[in-house]
Amino acid sequence: MFKQGSSGFTAFYRAPGLTRVLGSVLLAATLTLGGCGLLPEVIDETAGWSAQKLYAEAKDNLNSGNYERAVKLFETLEARYPFGRYAQQAQLEVAYAYYKDNEPISAIAACDRFIKLHPNHPNVDYAYYLKGLANFNDDLGLLGKLVDQDLSERDPRAARDAFLAFKELVTRFPDSKYAEDSTARMKYLVNALASNEVHVAKYYLKRKAWVAAANRAKEVLKTYPEAPALEEALAIMVVAYGELDLVDLRDDAQRVLKLNFPDSPYAKGVSIKEKAWYRFW
Repeated sequence: MFKQGSSGFTAFYRAPGLTRVLGSVLLAATLTLGGCGLLPEVIDETAGWSAQKLYAEAKDNLNSGNYERAVKLFETLEARYPFGRYAQQAQLEVAYAYYKDNEPISAIAACDRFIKLHPNHPNVDYAYYLKGLANFNDDLGLLGKLVDQDLSERDPRAARDAFLAFKELVTRFPDSKYAEDSTARMKYLVNALASNEVHVAKYYLKRKAWVAAANRAKEVLKTYPEAPALEEALAIMVVAYGELDLVDLRDDAQRVLKLNFPDSPYAKGVSIKEKAWYRFW
């Protein structure tokens, strides 16, 4: 196929694609003959550690705030000693480490995994509680902190997920030491979810989408009848029905507003104002 002599070798060397092939062959030969010795040897300092020592070291890192190191050690513990109380506890500790390290998605995933693997574990109530906290304290980011944005102004999905986690805990484990705090957080979340619906209704009001505003406010009355946001929802209904010339519905909403919130500024004719997201200005 190739001619003899140096010209033949040159033709072979310059053949399309063969340069990379020769390079790969030479690299493989180098590694086979001991070239891998050129790479630094990775030393596992945890080699030979017992489950107890791995757990103690991981716990020390967790307590000192070295969460990334703690997660690696807990995961090493579970991989080497998958059975036993240390492995199960490591799964919970990993979830807590992610939560403390502001990694809510990883924390929630770790909680879900623990709940699925150990539905009858004595500490499974803590997994539900931690899952709720991870959703409840979902990070707002820099902009959210600057404007002091509250939970009601955000995507309600995390709030709903937090509520469901706390509800599962309170329902299944009413005597849990986390039940009281979970119940208090559920009440706050109900108010936040109701306020979120009001925010949407006020947006429709601003856009003069009267039907949409009235329907959204009406949903607050149906779903969250005891939430403080009910006052603004009724006021929105008064305005929306008035703009639609639905006099009977408007008067009925006005009557309910005055009956339940006699001191409400909306019942005295004060207009509804939407706070801007940049309200710190």
